Amino acid sequence: MIVIPAIDLKGGKCVRLRQGRMDDETIYADDPIAVAERWAAAGAERLHLVDLDGAVKGEPAHEQTVHAIARANPQLKLQIGGGVRSRETVERYLNAGVGSVIIGTRAVREPEFVEQLCRDFPQQVCVGLDARGGYIATHGWEQTSDVRSVDLAQRFAAAGVAALIFTDIGRDGMLQGCNIEATRELARSVSIPVIASGGVSSEAEIRTLAQAPEGIAGAIVGRAIYAGELDLGKAIAAAREARA
Repeated sequence: MIVIPAIDLKGGKCVRLRQGRMDDETIYADDPIAVAERWAAAGAERLHLVDLDGAVKGEPAHEQTVHAIARANPQLKLQIGGGVRSRETVERYLNAGVGSVIIGTRAVREPEFVEQLCRDFPQQVCVGLDARGGYIATHGWEQTSDVRSVDLAQRFAAAGVAALIFTDIGRDGMLQGCNIEATRELARSVSIPVIASGGVSSEAEIRTLAQAPEGIAGAIVGRAIYAGELDLGKAIAAAREARA
């Protein structure tokens, strides 16, 4: 299991939200590119980028920043979500050196779109399953659908997505720990990689996720590393040791 630091982009800055609320943000840095280099220096292999403004707008708002991060860190695998709702956007990101795109809102509204992308860009399309009470949230988490996360996961597993990124919105940005049991339940229901997200805040959680028999592929860390509650280098080492 790998530990993946998150960089959430809003208003050109690196921020963290609480429970996905756009009006409850903490600004951690003015230069997202410098933050990416910081996490790379700490040993990160992959970065999880989220265009928060793009998620609400429905199209990228920080595309040039993402491209710049990709150019500055060719050794890192980048995954980007937020406002990725067209084939043209997917192509631009992948051509710029981003490793994979994350489809969220359009995956719920139009699953066929994801299925076609998986055929055209094998192993470069992930689906973000952002859940509130077990049901998928969309449009920058502002709306909750009537689609169960497990049902959608199984459909996309059959389509061949590279990974599912599962976030319990109620835990995100709260430093209260992620929903380990819900993540494990999701991983048990599919045969493709599942990445845990939303509230991961301690080395103990990292070890628990890494040792899960379901085989959790990764854990995204956000507010905890920005607030100094979790040391990224130590978290990466803990995941390696737990899987050894």
